[in-house]
Amino acid sequence: MATSGMLYLVPTPIGNLKDITIRALEVLQQVDVILAEDTRTSSKLLNHYQVNKPLSPYHQHNEHKIVQHLVDQLLAGKTMAVITDAGTPGISDPAFLLVRECIRNNIKVETLPGATAFVPALVNSGLTTNRFSFEGFLPLKKGRHTLLTKLATEERTMIFYESPLRLVKTLADLITYFGAERKCSVSRELTKMFEENARGTLQEVHDHFQTKNVKGEIVIIVEGSDT
Repeated sequence: MATSGMLYLVPTPIGNLKDITIRALEVLQQVDVILAEDTRTSSKLLNHYQVNKPLSPYHQHNEHKIVQHLVDQLLAGKTMAVITDAGTPGISDPAFLLVRECIRNNIKVETLPGATAFVPALVNSGLTTNRFSFEGFLPLKKGRHTLLTKLATEERTMIFYESPLRLVKTLADLITYFGAERKCSVSRELTKMFEENARGTLQEVHDHFQTKNVKGEIVIIVEGSDT
């Protein structure tokens, strides 16, 4: 009977290609197949480090369809690594479903430490880090009002991800629900040449980005309520 394989969750750089660990590269060189959120994006990183392993697409649009096939392969003894376009798999990116099924089937899962966007954005914000709440992407429509109403009284520092196209609108919504004077920090293009960290009140940061052509991945840090 074949011995079960192993699943590795491997963080990839969020911008600067140097932000990958030696161990991550070793794992990527050793596994049988690499599951990539976008094979075109991942190929650039893997080619840079001369990692020549089969790539298979694994993303939110196909993960439910292929999860059992992946589990079967792992049970048959294959080793796999999951990588995303940037950062740690499972943080607002695919991985949870496969990890859950691996645990149910007694397949070993190992997660490597590495890059993730919200940690440097939080530490760099100047807001309290002893207690925080990671909220990821806000709902676009359904549930947005309910969640923001609830978060208005959240006492912990809050962390949001956002796209550059929705940044100004989201900041305007945060002003509506949290108040214009709530302190915040917006980080974009982290670890890249044009990294920017804009700090101030929600109103000040909103006004700063309102007249700019915003690009890059966005992390919003908002101080908790003091009421």
